[in-house]
Amino acid sequence: MSFIKSNGPIERLRAYIEKNHVDTQLFLNELCCSEQPLLLRTEIGDKFDKVIQENDVPELAASPFKTIVQWCQEAAIQQPWAYFAIRKRVARWVYIRIHLETLAMEIIPPDSFLYFKEKLVTGGTNDRWPLEIDLEPFSREFFKLQEERSIGRGLEFLNRRLSSGLFQELNRGDNRLLKFLQVHSYRDQQLMLTKEIENTKQLRNGLRDALRYLRDKDDTVEWSAMRDDLQELGFEQGWGRYAGRISDTMGLLLDILEAPSPGTLEIFLSRIPMIFSIAVLSPHGYFAQENVLGRPDTGGQVVYILDQVKALEREMHERLFEQGIDIEPVIVVLTRLIPEAQGTTCDQRIEKIHGTKNSFILRVPFRSADGQVVPHWISRFEIWPYLERYAVEAGKELITELDGRPDLIIGNYSDGNIVASLMSHKLGVTQCNIAHALEKAKYLYSDLYWEENDPHYHFSCQFTADLIAMNSADFIITSTYQEIAGTDENPGQYESYMTFTMPKLYRVIQGIDAYDPKFNIVSPGADPDIYFPAGETSRRFTDLHPEIEDLIYGDQRPEQTRGVLEDRSRPLILTMARLDRIKNLTSLARLYGQCPELRKLANLVIIGGYINPDHSADGEEIEQIHMMHNLFNEHGLDRQARWIGMHLDKKVSGELYRYVADSRGAFVQPALFEAFGLTVIEAMVSGLPTFATCFGGPMEIIQNGVSGFHINPNNEDAVARQLVDFFTRCAEEPEYWDKIARGGLNRVEAKYTWKLYAERMMTFARIYGFWRYVSNLERMETRRYLEMFYSLQYRPLAKKLES
Repeated sequence: MSFIKSNGPIERLRAYIEKNHVDTQLFLNELCCSEQPLLLRTEIGDKFDKVIQENDVPELAASPFKTIVQWCQEAAIQQPWAYFAIRKRVARWVYIRIHLETLAMEIIPPDSFLYFKEKLVTGGTNDRWPLEIDLEPFSREFFKLQEERSIGRGLEFLNRRLSSGLFQELNRGDNRLLKFLQVHSYRDQQLMLTKEIENTKQLRNGLRDALRYLRDKDDTVEWSAMRDDLQELGFEQGWGRYAGRISDTMGLLLDILEAPSPGTLEIFLSRIPMIFSIAVLSPHGYFAQENVLGRPDTGGQVVYILDQVKALEREMHERLFEQGIDIEPVIVVLTRLIPEAQGTTCDQRIEKIHGTKNSFILRVPFRSADGQVVPHWISRFEIWPYLERYAVEAGKELITELDGRPDLIIGNYSDGNIVASLMSHKLGVTQCNIAHALEKAKYLYSDLYWEENDPHYHFSCQFTADLIAMNSADFIITSTYQEIAGTDENPGQYESYMTFTMPKLYRVIQGIDAYDPKFNIVSPGADPDIYFPAGETSRRFTDLHPEIEDLIYGDQRPEQTRGVLEDRSRPLILTMARLDRIKNLTSLARLYGQCPELRKLANLVIIGGYINPDHSADGEEIEQIHMMHNLFNEHGLDRQARWIGMHLDKKVSGELYRYVADSRGAFVQPALFEAFGLTVIEAMVSGLPTFATCFGGPMEIIQNGVSGFHINPNNEDAVARQLVDFFTRCAEEPEYWDKIARGGLNRVEAKYTWKLYAERMMTFARIYGFWRYVSNLERMETRRYLEMFYSLQYRPLAKKLES
């Protein structure tokens, strides 16, 4: 269920209120006196502590109210009621209301809580019965995880559950596993089984005969030498390149037919030649390999995808080779063609991806309603009217380039995921979603005040697209646990889509379930050819050092840099990101400027945005550019800070981390929220001690005080003090810098590599593809509901932006 109907702490609270009216009234009065109709968790906790301190009520501090306040995420207050949203544990919510005069308390359903919030925002003009979205009834009979610790391990538990069902079906003579194997082919080349094997009994007998035949063969004998004999027994290419591998794969299948276990099934399915081509969707921004990073809407996602493609192609090639298939896999990154490319390659239709054998970027333009190509860059917040037409045209071009449909479609971000949903549905292909960042979690009350935000951000379109895409996907990849389920204190990004409202538009009772087995955590890495430890001197790009030295310490370059570092003996503090409000680079400039002690210990290097605001077309970036200039002026930073407003080549960026490490410096990532934190991984693997936001993925990447440090970007004084303490200690104990740098390296090498990522991703694609085929994982009932939601809500919202 999306909410808890009753539980012990709530009933204890009811009993406490009945017996302690005075203490209860003190707390409720404090909530009301601020005249804030909406209060967040920290505000509620502060007011609770204030009541205890000012009124000397120790009984209240030890009462059930303490537990409820710790769990409470939000309060909505308007006479005569106070409503509370209580999160007992991950994605398990209960909603209560307390009458401010009688102190009567009752548990309420989610829609009542949402309706009350709507009234606060609209002044009571909202509809009591708006459109309500509730996807829970469609999954009542479907397997769900139960434990918090299982979230993000969907495949592992799904395999266990469905394997037992497969055993029962096989015993009843079910042939779905056989049919799954029979459909495997590449173009006109049949794989795995010949047409002569028509039922499971024949398959068993064929496997026994084949294993008997293979016993007399050396493990190194190739398939080609045994082809005719094995084909006579009913087997085609795809079991393995050599006799040993073929025998092992056939033995796995025979074990599955005898009694399927999740482990055996996973290994067997991971070997089936199913994935020959992949389409990766990333429509927005400037997607190219050079001269794009730092442009509006263009950052970590581009780096992620390019590195992902290299790793996946390598893994696909190795698996196909091991299974005896001499076919070169293909990966196509579908993005937008931008005629006004601003000196990038974004106006080229096809671009081969460096470091790959057979993967490329395919660019397809956005078109207006009258079919005209849109020539200029468009913000990711403005692209919604173009995506349906884009999905149709891009799908056609993809099929032409591949000479058939892809075997897997991977969506990226909100726009790529909705296009992936449309495309995978039309083509009947397994769909994977990667959010990278869900905007709903970034902007406070972005759903509740969507009408105020819509002229600039168009959250009504984006949140609708997110709901459709995440429920359409066969599986969803996240980089961290927090992305799905948050922490004990705060909900996850996906969890925020569980229950919410956009007043006067629609209300979501159950949008997504964090316990759905479609969620899987697979963390990316950094390109090992670019990002490696500073200590590996023989691999370093020393030819770039003069360029980097001039970049950091050279004279000021008009419209490219600001500030000239006066004291070159100091270590460097590096930060590098897009220049927008969430990335929060201006906060680091401010806290550095306000801390004389830190300014004496280290220089600051900021890489992001443009120096000249006239060079930007993004309103938020322009605002941040002006703010950065004001901070430089206000604090006189031009001799201790260097602001670089240039787009750096990837190799330069990689060597820059190591160059900063040579200075015994540090990397700081001050984002207000960071879904994962690829730059954090890049800095750590380069041997650079890293300080990163405590909000989002870096909380999981960094072990605080061991492999780096967590910082709270909302407390600038504390961040400055952490940096001062670090550099002071490093000056006194040089080995401390080495210890933290080594801790970061060890952490990344153990958990965050592209090889591990690619192995898991390919296994997911095969196993979810299998279960999609043999079960109701496709969830046709849900799909029909989502089609209606798309047609009646998303499409009109998107079209409105074009008018």
